[in-house]
Amino acid sequence: MTNPTGTAPTPDSRAGRREWVALSVLMLPLLLVSMDVSVLYFAIPAINADLAPTGTQQLWIFDIYAFVLAGLLMTMGSLGDRIGRRKLLLIGAAAFGTASALAAYADSAETLIAARALLGVGGATLMPSTMGIVRTMFTDPGQRAKAIGLWSGVMTGGIALGSVMSGILVEHFWWGSVFLVNLPAMVLLLVLGPVLLPESKNPEPGRFDLLSVPLSMAAVLPVIYGIKEIPSEGWNVRYVVSITVGLLFAALFVHRQRTARSPLISPALFRGRGFSPAVALNLVSAFGMMGSAFFTTQYIQSVLGKSSLSAALWSLLPTLLVGLAAPVAAQLVERGVHRAHVVGGGFTVGACGYALLAFAGTGSLWLVLIGAGILAAGIVTVMSQMMDLALGTVPVSHAGSAASLLETGTEFGGALGMAVLGSIGTAVYRHDIPAGAPAAARDTLGGALAVADRLPGDAGRALTAVAREAFTHGMRAAAATGAILLLAAAVLAVVTLGKVALRDPAPEPAEPVTTDPATV
Repeated sequence: MTNPTGTAPTPDSRAGRREWVALSVLMLPLLLVSMDVSVLYFAIPAINADLAPTGTQQLWIFDIYAFVLAGLLMTMGSLGDRIGRRKLLLIGAAAFGTASALAAYADSAETLIAARALLGVGGATLMPSTMGIVRTMFTDPGQRAKAIGLWSGVMTGGIALGSVMSGILVEHFWWGSVFLVNLPAMVLLLVLGPVLLPESKNPEPGRFDLLSVPLSMAAVLPVIYGIKEIPSEGWNVRYVVSITVGLLFAALFVHRQRTARSPLISPALFRGRGFSPAVALNLVSAFGMMGSAFFTTQYIQSVLGKSSLSAALWSLLPTLLVGLAAPVAAQLVERGVHRAHVVGGGFTVGACGYALLAFAGTGSLWLVLIGAGILAAGIVTVMSQMMDLALGTVPVSHAGSAASLLETGTEFGGALGMAVLGSIGTAVYRHDIPAGAPAAARDTLGGALAVADRLPGDAGRALTAVAREAFTHGMRAAAATGAILLLAAAVLAVVTLGKVALRDPAPEPAEPVTTDPATV
């Protein structure tokens, strides 16, 4: 997208074939970053056999990627606004590819943990950069909404596809292949990115506030860690303290942004009409999405007794509705339906999905799949609209920072959804398991099934039946809670977005923004 004047495109300019081709290139890193969230699901047994990690090391192999990603999103979004989003994207692609090769050929658990951490760094550069570049390429509100809808669909689909890809690759190759699959896409991005993608940045960003970087990480990481551990470990004092410490650092971070001459995240972003509601409602939608995922995957595998790969393949079915949700939502807004009603409708559809899950029994495969699909469609409707609203109400010069705030909110919302709804489900499960059952059986459904396998005949079958019914009861209770929360969010969305204009174009900065693709 060559712009010889060096200024930002005018709001009424429309993207052409080049921009849509460039968008397809941007989808590659986004798909792989989202897949890496779940790509280890079926690889971990082979990794255990090869590298023999300790229990703690295995947890870090799983979690370090998401922790680093969440902790660095705001830093990378702000950095991209300063040095150029395309430049940061290409740096991140190189880092992601290098880390993928390192992970694939890791000869120790420590090396794999370090490689997963580097993957998190690369992922943190890719996510806000892709969204920021989308904001730069698509200045027409209707086209931008469609592009963001595609972005949302790829992001959601990648998470589901990651586990399936993992199972297929591990079955036919070795565990390192789940990482090597990243390399061709990253090479393609490094080759085509400089040709197709425009460079854009804030021409007057000010000094980079280094102190805000550790403050942001100290705010995000302890909170994410605490709320991620609560569903499985309960309200342990250690996790409550972790969350409290994170919140204290969050207060210091906010104070720093308000008082620093050149803040990492400009408080002016929140003065954009609709930006604050968009961030908050996006967080709520992530809460609903991940709260459901905590149960549905376990239900298909452990209650219905499907194999791991079979469960992953069945889990792909609900994502089919996701591909339609965002484009339909964008079309409704384009035709004049107020965004508040579209978002409120999305939350209501999601609540209906949860309502179906609330009627599931221990053999309700299709009911659970349909409920999960309806829930996902409603949530993606909300997410795509909130991303469009948030990016449309901030200047192009701050697109990366705005995108990073949205993604950080998504991480918080997802972790909180798993913590709250997971805790409700776990509490009901433990209440329903007989008091005389072994401790492992009272802890989790997986523990109960393991104990049942060691018990003779009828005793094992009885414990299996009780545990599966208890888990399903817990899922129903959590789903009912989720439905109520999403209905409340629907009302909140209509109220808070009702005064936001149907189309609220971003105030373009008076200063020039570099958009010449020949400039790195």
